[in-house]
Amino acid sequence: MHSTPAKAAVDDPLAPAGRRSGRQRAGTALGFALALAALVAAVVASLAIGARSIPPTEVIEALLGRGSQNVVGIIGELRVSRTLMGVTCGAALGVAGALMQAVTRNPIADPGILGVNAGAALGVVLGASVTGGLGLASTVWFALVGAGVASAIILLLSASRMAAASPVRLTLAGVALAAVLSGFSQALVVLDESVLESYRFWQVGSLTARPVDQVTGVIPLIIAGAAISLLLLRGLDALALGDDSATSLGVKPGRVRIWSLVAVALLAGTATALAGPIGFIGLIVPHLARGIVGPGLRRIVPLSIVLAPALLLFSDVLGRVIGGGAEIPAGVVTAFIGAPLLIALLVSRRRVVVA
Repeated sequence: MHSTPAKAAVDDPLAPAGRRSGRQRAGTALGFALALAALVAAVVASLAIGARSIPPTEVIEALLGRGSQNVVGIIGELRVSRTLMGVTCGAALGVAGALMQAVTRNPIADPGILGVNAGAALGVVLGASVTGGLGLASTVWFALVGAGVASAIILLLSASRMAAASPVRLTLAGVALAAVLSGFSQALVVLDESVLESYRFWQVGSLTARPVDQVTGVIPLIIAGAAISLLLLRGLDALALGDDSATSLGVKPGRVRIWSLVAVALLAGTATALAGPIGFIGLIVPHLARGIVGPGLRRIVPLSIVLAPALLLFSDVLGRVIGGGAEIPAGVVTAFIGAPLLIALLVSRRRVVVA
């Protein structure tokens, strides 16, 4: 929720308002600088570390088209693609998670936990069954529809009496929805063996699933989702005060929620079509951003765009390092990182502010 001047004065009664706002801006700037540094480090690590570690100088030469052909092939054909995948999908999932936490007023909302990724995955499987393959061009639109339907169900549940009073109830409902949708996906895969092998690898969430040309082809969808999200930030901050207060400030709650649904579908649906259903990025990153820059989506969402790719890329690199020669997909690593945080949030008694 927003901090009022009275609240700020209670927190630090001797500090002038100008000094408080100045310190807040300085803290926000420092947070963004550290997040950008982490993202740059993650990109460098993603390009340099793998089955064969490559010094940063050779990475730079390979990006410029110089050096040995072997290194140029590893960097240009393999690692640039998965790094671009990590940046694209990470940003999409981080923003989608922040939006879901805000619009449902649920601190443990996440596209993976609440079934949005499972809806997109079901759309991908349906698209693969119809078109005969898991090619991105033929499945991404099915994924967007699946993510949109799942988002609409969660939005309706969040407004119901059953779930509105308890974040845990909404989470349980989302987990049940994800289980049902995943069950339908598994049934379709079993009935259509032509997509079984590709689906088995894709479903765990991996950054190696798509070539770079497919990634760049859907980036406009993610940019559109991010742009809608940024335009909604003022309205979502107002919704944190309650629908009546938001209306008095000139915000139309219904319109904000509908456009939030569109943005989440674009972001989570496209990311899932690209890399598979990667969970917990949308849960972890908004809480990290909130801890760095405080409440207020106008700071949390832009910071999530930077933090989420860094976390996903570091997870991917960690999977390469600890696999002992066999890479562990990024989706598995994020599950190991995110599951303990989810448990901690569920058992925590302290109130978590989501906007």
